[in-house]
Amino acid sequence: MQLDHVLEVLPAFLVACVILAALPGPATALFLHRSVRDGRAAGLAAVVGNEIGIFGWTLAGGAGLSVLLMANRALSLALHVIGAGILIWLGISAWRNADHSAATEVPLPARGRTPAAAFRAALLSIAANPKAAAFGIAVIPQFLPSSGPVLLTLLVLAVIQLVVDTAWCAAVVLAADRARNLLSRTNVRRRIERAMGAMLVALGIGLVAEAR
Repeated sequence: MQLDHVLEVLPAFLVACVILAALPGPATALFLHRSVRDGRAAGLAAVVGNEIGIFGWTLAGGAGLSVLLMANRALSLALHVIGAGILIWLGISAWRNADHSAATEVPLPARGRTPAAAFRAALLSIAANPKAAAFGIAVIPQFLPSSGPVLLTLLVLAVIQLVVDTAWCAAVVLAADRARNLLSRTNVRRRIERAMGAMLVALGIGLVAEAR
């Protein structure tokens, strides 16, 4: 690893990481939905699933693997369709849950509301999200040295990005958890779940539109 190079690019890299972490997207919507509906543990589990996917995309992009993926029209289209399908499915599920929870005060079945279910949903969402590859393709290479071995530098930058993104996402979940008593009121919860569901569906439709 070229330590001098890492220290040189670190300030600009941290700024890029913070900006990208703060941009709203499918992950933010999913964290909020799971945190409000299922609690802090489910929200944090969703963060873990998301960050595993982000780390993988960052390494793949930095190594050039996702460049091949994005250059292949058929694979890119398939990835967009899969990602869109997952987001739309999550959005419809959130909308249906809002209708169900509004009709009764009886707690919903635990199935699909566990931390493990939140983890799987987040991991599937990020794995099939081509926008997650953009960081590795467009951002990471700008901070790698132009000569010499880059693997260790790539790993260090990927870990830094992982820490920044995890801290931001966990803060979102903890903030949602603190406001959960208010957000969990029947009318408020129904509106939030419908809004999150509509947002996820819209993001899924957006992925399909981008693939055209």
